[in-house]
Amino acid sequence: MEAKNVPWWRPYAAGALLGLVAIASAWATTRWMGKTTYLGASTTFVRAVGFVEQAVAPDHVAQNAYFAKEKVRIEWQFMLIGGVFIGAWIGAVLDGSFRWEAVPPVWRERFGPSVGKRAIAAILGGVLMMIGARLADGCTSGNGLSGLMQLSASGFLVLPVFFGVGVLTAMLLYRRRTSA
Repeated sequence: MEAKNVPWWRPYAAGALLGLVAIASAWATTRWMGKTTYLGASTTFVRAVGFVEQAVAPDHVAQNAYFAKEKVRIEWQFMLIGGVFIGAWIGAVLDGSFRWEAVPPVWRERFGPSVGKRAIAAILGGVLMMIGARLADGCTSGNGLSGLMQLSASGFLVLPVFFGVGVLTAMLLYRRRTSA
C-alpha cells in the first residue's frame, strides 16, 4: 500500500494536544481518584505482567512488595495504552501508510532481512527500556513529559538526556558503512 500525499501533523499542534491530554489526565484523576496521576506507561506493562503472574502464582503476587504498592488492576492508564495503539493504527490507515512488515526497510538495509534477529533485538531493547523505567520509577512520558508539566527539575534534566541518548543510539546503530 503506497502512502497517500497527506501532510503529517504539525509537531506544535501534536504537542499542544498532548499537553491538553496531560492536563485533562491530571484534572480527571484528581477529581475522581482523589490523587493526581500523571501520564505514564511503564507501570501498566508491569501490571499486565502481574495479571499473568497472578494466574500462575497468586501467592507470589500477594506477597510482592511492588504489587502491594502498585495494585494489579485495570485502570485508566491501561486504556491510555490501548488508545495509543488504536490511535496509531487509525492514523496510519487514514494517511495510507499502514502496512504489515516484519522487518522495516531501515532495519533491513542495516542489519539484513532476518525476522529472528529483528525480534531478538526488539525484545532485548524492550527489556532494557523496562529495566531503566523501573529503576527510574517511571518511563520517558512519566519522568520527562509529566515532570516538565509539573516544572520539576528532574523533568528538565531527564528529557534532554532521553532525547540525546536516543539520537546517539540511532547514530551508532544506523551510521553509514564505509567501504574499504
